[in-house]
Amino acid sequence: MTAQFKEIDFGSQRVEVIEGGYYDRYRMNPDLDEVARDPAAGNIDYFRRIPKQLTASRVGPTWAPNFYYRTSSIQLLFLAPLGRLRASLPAPLQPLRALPGYGLVALTFFSYSVCDNDPYDEVSVAIVIRRPGARGSHALELLDAMRRRSFVAHVLALPVSTEIARVRGVHGYQLPKWRAGIELDLGSQVHARINRADGTTDLLLQAPLPTFSEAAPQSRLGTTTMVHQVDGRWQQTQVQSNTLTYSQRLFPGNVQLTRNGGPLSQLLDGLGARRMLRLDVVKDAQIVLHLPTPLDQ
Repeated sequence: MTAQFKEIDFGSQRVEVIEGGYYDRYRMNPDLDEVARDPAAGNIDYFRRIPKQLTASRVGPTWAPNFYYRTSSIQLLFLAPLGRLRASLPAPLQPLRALPGYGLVALTFFSYSVCDNDPYDEVSVAIVIRRPGARGSHALELLDAMRRRSFVAHVLALPVSTEIARVRGVHGYQLPKWRAGIELDLGSQVHARINRADGTTDLLLQAPLPTFSEAAPQSRLGTTTMVHQVDGRWQQTQVQSNTLTYSQRLFPGNVQLTRNGGPLSQLLDGLGARRMLRLDVVKDAQIVLHLPTPLDQ
């Protein structure tokens, strides 16, 4: 059945949302008992311990944090020359050194099939950075981040597939978002694509479907903190994850990433992101996206 759309006010913007969808029905403040009856959402116990609050934001009062009940993702982690990463980061951010002379760049395709602001897809290019205020050994900081599954990153590009996702990201978070055609499929193989503005392919990712591991609910929690400027002031935006079905491979040898000269291809090339360090494929996860908060200097 083809989805029907309606226009709604979102801050000072008019955007289209799915008629009868989650945003239309709940306006970011869902009745979790109703969500639990949606078979597409799965088990939502994780969200019951994270209360929403009506919070002031750049787009007016909004219920936060944002819940993503059913998601999947594909991430390629690259080694990249530290010099290029430093040149791409605004001061005072610093890349986290992984090996002598090299830091980390993450290319991630996301698919949000059930969430508070309706289904959409997203692609992120981000540099893994030192935790603000950190001193001492890069190696110890990286090992601690891996142990706690807690990383800090600066996002350079974050295209999305729907207008409400773009408007929320640009006007609510001041993140580098634009509309793009995006695909992610974990059927017979790992497949992901993002298109250029003219509809031709920018990036195409293909790999054999891996063997997945199942994690007990809330046993594989993680946190990514985005550090970025909002209205000229440094802010941090926390993203919590509850991974349920996943696969992880170091130095994957059978991953094909075709670059066709679009904006993300150019960005990865400019960063020197060539050597694949790790492939993460997440078939099922739950995510909580918080609003930006001031970063303590």
